[in-house]
Amino acid sequence: MTQGHSVFSTHEVSNQPQPRGARDLWADDAPLRDWAKATGADGAALADAGAAFGTEDMLQAAEDARRDPPRLKLFDRSGRRLDEVHFHPGYHQVMDLGITHGYAASAWEGKKGGHVTHAALCYYMAQLEPGVSCPLTMTYAAVPALQNDPALAEAWAPKLTARHYDPSVRPLSAKQGVTMGMAMTEKQGGSDVRANSTAAVRMGDHYRLTGHKWFCSAPMCDGFLTLAQAPDGLTCFLVPRWLEDGSRNTMHLQRLKDKLGNKANASSEIEYHNTLAYRLGDEGAGVKTIIEMVHHTRLDTAVAPAGLMRAALAEAKWWVSHRSAFQRRLIDQPLMQSVIADLALDWESALALAMGCAAAFDSEAEEDRAFARIAVALAKYLSNKRAPGMIYEAMETLGGMGYIEETPMPMLYREAPLNSIWEGSGNVICLDILRTLARAPLAGEVLMARLQRVAGADARYDAALKAHLDRWPALPSEAEARWFTESLASLLAASFLIEGAPHAVADGYVATRLAGQRGATAGAVSGIDVAAIVARI
Repeated sequence: MTQGHSVFSTHEVSNQPQPRGARDLWADDAPLRDWAKATGADGAALADAGAAFGTEDMLQAAEDARRDPPRLKLFDRSGRRLDEVHFHPGYHQVMDLGITHGYAASAWEGKKGGHVTHAALCYYMAQLEPGVSCPLTMTYAAVPALQNDPALAEAWAPKLTARHYDPSVRPLSAKQGVTMGMAMTEKQGGSDVRANSTAAVRMGDHYRLTGHKWFCSAPMCDGFLTLAQAPDGLTCFLVPRWLEDGSRNTMHLQRLKDKLGNKANASSEIEYHNTLAYRLGDEGAGVKTIIEMVHHTRLDTAVAPAGLMRAALAEAKWWVSHRSAFQRRLIDQPLMQSVIADLALDWESALALAMGCAAAFDSEAEEDRAFARIAVALAKYLSNKRAPGMIYEAMETLGGMGYIEETPMPMLYREAPLNSIWEGSGNVICLDILRTLARAPLAGEVLMARLQRVAGADARYDAALKAHLDRWPALPSEAEARWFTESLASLLAASFLIEGAPHAVADGYVATRLAGQRGATAGAVSGIDVAAIVARI
């Protein structure tokens, strides 16, 4: 990166770190490399992608996609409906990057470690431009849901996994690669999708939908999985965006959402006006059909906070390593070291949870599938609850510069709450965990076996596990569901770290997150191996 002039008539610019510029998201991330190796990810593919995701061109494309947000174009100049969203070219550059490197495809190509490879790509994208993760994640997650209809799967799945990005307005048959979105939520129901009022009427081999959707993410996708009330109950449908005769399906955009963050992504409100749709699964089995898509999108909502935290922490580490105060580099000051090390424990635990969950997704064994179902909900809850506070503290290490839009910190801070809300907010996830443990005993059994597997390695961990079991010998009441979930998720994170992370990280996490050797704010710690933890960043 070419440096700007630093000498002026009034002063000389000094003690100001240069912007980080290009970075290698694989070579610079030792914990990711460790977990990728341990979980069987495709290291060569991730090394290639890690370099590509961090180039200056891609960083600029991502910045452009946020700075020049999507624009809604409802009509052409003659008054004909278009229902299109126009994006800055940078958006398409980043989408193409994700598609060609296998964000949507790697899990379904039959290679070992496909889901952990996908998880690492999601982790990369959270550091580059989280807004495009939405259509990429839904394209990835639609593939297992489509298995409910062999004909639809045959037509759509190969193009969802084609590693070819084509944003043109053309029907399925005219494209090599396509993307898939989702439209489930309605105004009156939110997460209670059984309250949906959109109606579906059968018309021979297809249906026609009429109704509204309060949230439709990425409305320029080529197809959407959606829910509507058919004669036999709530049913899942595939809605093609563009029809094979060259016309536009009557899926009408109402407005784009003006969101706190996620600015590059065009979340929208839509209405179906006699919209053509194809049934996916049986009538009345809508929730059962779409649950596989939801399950896989939840994996990405558990991975993304680790990426956001990584990006914030890397920026903070860069700043404190290149700036001095009171005649000492910030990173050499013991209190700053404690803050950075404490923040690193949140990131390391989130990454461990994410990769551990993804590894379970790669297995077809019944026990691993049961573990994946419960573990991904625990990871989603804990990592996303920690992310906003952690990112704020990382922002504060930059002082006033952390509050300036020219740094990535404000963007990361605005993104931090999103993944906790998407695919089930905190209460929904906690209640889902209770239902899973009540209705699927195997999930509880394999989770407990996982927690017991590291028993004896750390007396503080053993004490925390015993305290949990003593407090909740059975499932808790709904009122205690958050406490129960937080405790269980913290223990699961510790178990992964004890088994797979360096001693300094596992010891620091157990001491501060399980044994209570930590105050209420970041950096309020002592007695942990600060130097070893910081060196991992």
